[in-house]
Amino acid sequence: MSPMTDGGAGYGDLDVLGVLNDPVRRQLYRHVAAAPGDVGRDAAAEAVGVSRSLAAHHLDKLVEAGLLAVDYRRLSGKSGPGAGRPAKVYRRAAGEYAVSVPPRSYDEVSRVLADVVERAGLDRELQTAARGAGEAAQGDPEAALAARGYQPFWDGAVLRLRNCPFRALSEEFPALICGMNLALVEGLAAGAEWSVEVDPCGGGCCVALQRTGEAGDGDKV
Repeated sequence: MSPMTDGGAGYGDLDVLGVLNDPVRRQLYRHVAAAPGDVGRDAAAEAVGVSRSLAAHHLDKLVEAGLLAVDYRRLSGKSGPGAGRPAKVYRRAAGEYAVSVPPRSYDEVSRVLADVVERAGLDRELQTAARGAGEAAQGDPEAALAARGYQPFWDGAVLRLRNCPFRALSEEFPALICGMNLALVEGLAAGAEWSVEVDPCGGGCCVALQRTGEAGDGDKV
């Protein structure tokens, strides 16, 4: 069944972000947004320590605002008679929201710059700069990725990235932006025992990482 959204009709960006002012709602959004798959009401309620009914109320408010998308499926994995009714499950919605007071338009200038770089064939120079920016960061690569909004999560021994911080630009300039992104992540992982490769995550970032020289990461979740 395809995802449904109740759409955020009538909500401006400031209104949408205002929905997250409630601390429980904010925790629920963060939990669902960072999850690698759909999240049911019971799991969401347990994750933030509230009742199922309260979680359901806030989750549906997030759907109404357009921050989450909702679908229905049987969590037991069973089908046919006796399998029970499909449960309501949630995932992060595809839309993006930004608020700037006073108004700014950094997205427009980034598109102009990306177009100039692509037309001038400066991909290599961009990647060099991105790798240098990554190398300049100090600390654990996983923590650095989390701080930059990539929402890393463990898929067995592979560290995948739930979110692409450059999604809008990568859709318009895929080769340029994905190449820059790969170089940036390589820079963040430089000097650590990590391998970095292009291995797209459905709905997430095209880059994945894996530790090298360490055993037991397959048990990490």
